[in-house]
Amino acid sequence: MKMARRNDEVLLAANECAARIGLTVRALRLYEQRGLIRPRRTAKGWRVYGASEIARLHEILALKLLGLSLSSITTLLAGKTADLDGTLALQHAALTEQRARLDRGLALVATARAALAEGQAVSTEDLIKLAKEANMTQATTDDIAWRRYEQARPRTAVPVDPLLLERYAGNYRYEGGPVFEVTSRDGRLFIRDPGDDVPIEMFAENETTFFWKAAPAQVSFIKGKDGLPAELILHNNGHERRAARIDPDEARDAAAALARRVENQLPHPESEAMLRHLIAEYQAGRPCVERMTAELAEAVREQFDRAHAKLSAKGTLQTLLFRGVGPAGHDVYRAVFAKGAFTFRIAWSDQGRIIGLRFRPSL
Repeated sequence: MKMARRNDEVLLAANECAARIGLTVRALRLYEQRGLIRPRRTAKGWRVYGASEIARLHEILALKLLGLSLSSITTLLAGKTADLDGTLALQHAALTEQRARLDRGLALVATARAALAEGQAVSTEDLIKLAKEANMTQATTDDIAWRRYEQARPRTAVPVDPLLLERYAGNYRYEGGPVFEVTSRDGRLFIRDPGDDVPIEMFAENETTFFWKAAPAQVSFIKGKDGLPAELILHNNGHERRAARIDPDEARDAAAALARRVENQLPHPESEAMLRHLIAEYQAGRPCVERMTAELAEAVREQFDRAHAKLSAKGTLQTLLFRGVGPAGHDVYRAVFAKGAFTFRIAWSDQGRIIGLRFRPSL
């Protein structure tokens, strides 16, 4: 084991560093050639790796796990020191997704083995699913991974003029659907999503970008030709949602329409038929995003393999029952399958586009 010490810091030779992390010396050289890492040198010219170099290696590997290509990582980290806290946040998100993939794969394997134990043949479709799961790589696209990295990095609040915060106050509507309410009071800025009782405080990173402390999410305000904010962009989980500023009358009309839907518990006329269609398409392995907003379609494509596996494992859809309209305007349905049930939530814009879709297991 070739090791050296400098000011009580343990320094590892290249072969020792590679072996302990699970890399090859060739990989270390490649990262060095790309300028991603700069190992120190001993008096005899041997490369050695200490805490700062290993922190950067950790960052590189976490970004690879998240889905970024090596060329993108090189561009992203150019000129930056290692950010351990941000890297740990990214690694947590990536490992959580990886755990979900492993659970899905284990469920598919268990189902196939149970069929074999009962003397049944494993169908071609199930074999295809198993082969795909064994061969599946991280589904996150480079752009989404890059945005997720940017959104997860640590941020520091800076003071801004309270008068500037007052200019951001108002209502912002997403795709003819939900209305975000931004308020300013006592030199602080808040945002409230429809359906939420308590607004979330936002902290200024600069004069146009604000962040939440409770989650890796940010809001950017875009100014119009008159210098006033014309829209906001919500940055969250690698995705972005743009909401245009609207006047008070439109905001009141939208709030009144939402209140009527919630009070009367009337679903959108297309919700049931669309959910039946989406469930059938997902189970068949076909993402169906034609009626969705661009942001939702991007999220659906990224998460499709997981959704397909979950729905396919439940078997044939038996009943789809309307359960009500949620406080944010989502139509809520309970879908009962041959092997379990899910609760689905679907939301529509005024223009007939799907702006929200999610599901979770139901008892």
